[in-house]
Amino acid sequence: MTDTDPDTLEGRIERTRAELAKTVDAIADRVSPKKVAGRSVAKMKSQVKAQTEHVVSTIGDMVGNPAAQSPNGHRPAEEPWDDDYPATPAAPVLIAVGAVVVIGALIVIMRRRRR
Repeated sequence: MTDTDPDTLEGRIERTRAELAKTVDAIADRVSPKKVAGRSVAKMKSQVKAQTEHVVSTIGDMVGNPAAQSPNGHRPAEEPWDDDYPATPAAPVLIAVGAVVVIGALIVIMRRRRR
C-alpha cells in the first residue's frame, strides 16, 4: 500500500533532497583539491618525522655506543690512524639530511600544486 497523499510525498521528497545535498557536500569536501593536498602534506610530514626519528635514533646508537658497530660486540681496536681523521660530528650530518628532506618535500608539493 503506497502513500499517495501529496503532502506526505512532498515531505519525503524534501527529506530526500536534504539528504542528497548533505551527501554531495560531503563528497565535494572530501575530493576538494585543497583538502586532498592538506591530507597529503600531513601524511608526508608524519612519514618524514618517523624517518627522521629513525635516522636520529640509529645515528645516536652508533655514536653513543661504538661497540654496536662491531658485529661481535667487542669494541674495535684503536687503529694508529684514528687520530689523523677525527670523527665527523653527527649534528651537521643530521641537519643536512633534514634540509634535503624538507627541500625535496617542498619541491614535490609545489609541482603538485602547479598541475
